[in-house]
Amino acid sequence: MSRARETATEFAGEAVLLVGHGSRREKSNEQVRELAAALEERIGVAVDAAFLELAEPSIPDAIDALAPAVDEVSVVQLSLFAASHVKNDVPLAVEQARRDHPDTTFDVGSHLGVHPALLDLLDDRTAEVEAELGADREDDDVAVALCARGSSDPDANADVHKLARLLYEGRAFSSVEATFIGVTEPTLDETLHGVAKQRPDAVVALPYMLGDGVLTQRVRDWTDEFAEEYPYVDAAAGDPLGTDSRLLDVLADRWQEARTGSVEMSCDTCKYKVELDGYEEDQGGARAMLRALTHQEAHADREDVDDDPHVHDAPDKHVAVCTNQTCAAEGSAAVLERLRQAVRDSEEADARITRSSCLGQCGEGPMVAVYPDGVWYGGVGEDDADRIVSSHLDRDRIVSDIVDQTL
Repeated sequence: MSRARETATEFAGEAVLLVGHGSRREKSNEQVRELAAALEERIGVAVDAAFLELAEPSIPDAIDALAPAVDEVSVVQLSLFAASHVKNDVPLAVEQARRDHPDTTFDVGSHLGVHPALLDLLDDRTAEVEAELGADREDDDVAVALCARGSSDPDANADVHKLARLLYEGRAFSSVEATFIGVTEPTLDETLHGVAKQRPDAVVALPYMLGDGVLTQRVRDWTDEFAEEYPYVDAAAGDPLGTDSRLLDVLADRWQEARTGSVEMSCDTCKYKVELDGYEEDQGGARAMLRALTHQEAHADREDVDDDPHVHDAPDKHVAVCTNQTCAAEGSAAVLERLRQAVRDSEEADARITRSSCLGQCGEGPMVAVYPDGVWYGGVGEDDADRIVSSHLDRDRIVSDIVDQTL
């Protein structure tokens, strides 16, 4: 039983579900649980932790345990920026929770985003490194490289640049540059070499990440290599955000926004909602679903699992079932469960069955998409789910009479 469920009665039927990403490193998962416990003490409401992937409990499992004991659940997201997890995965999970638990009210909070408390925390992290290097931004030229993970979502990457600029404003740094570990540019090594041309007295590489893992170590390694190559510049890397109490200030604000219906999301610059130059193919529910499906395969391509806690164990096939309103009314939830049971019973099928957002084929559902094959089935019933598994997933034989389209 969840801790929140055990204590929910003393909090008048309200609870919070804190959703972290999840990691293969249990230390990172434990940080999420520590923040959940600290947030519960701060706001006086029961708080449970759940994870998007790579750790337990999942969001559906946590909600199933929590919902029977409370009247209202606020889902608060422990994500730094608004990319696909924030914009698609969590809202889809909450929509399913509303269908599964109609007597419970679910509110969805925003990601951590840009917040004054986070700027104060970054300022302190920078000051710690300055003290280590014997530098003083008031007397020396101190440059900062604010390093985030990097995303394929331009909205998320833009927030890194905004944070960098806000950290620079009103402070005596010679420069504050936004940079990334990968996925997008500029990468940290590129930024450090560019900063060296300014010949600052000191350079602080600041990892903008929650946990201390592979990526933060990469920031340290690249910074150490830079310091060896440019001996005339003192350089060192700072610590990640960790479980600093100022994160609780942000989470408490996001909780209040969720429960009062005052959440603000950057929909005007969301690539899934509006057409942005260079990202036209990502617009729309079906495009968003396709990107979510390829997320797993992209990580699985990495060779060294031990070196990257975000690598996924990719199945041979990924099956997405539309659970949007129209398909749900036609019985897609039952199809989803039938597919999952058939895969569990099969000795041949190596597939993951997940929900998806709207596939843009309203009126032709329930819709089921099989990837990487690119086969979409329409009008799928529970008996058809058995055939999809026994023929398509087990033997790679397409069930032709229910094919809607192929991509």
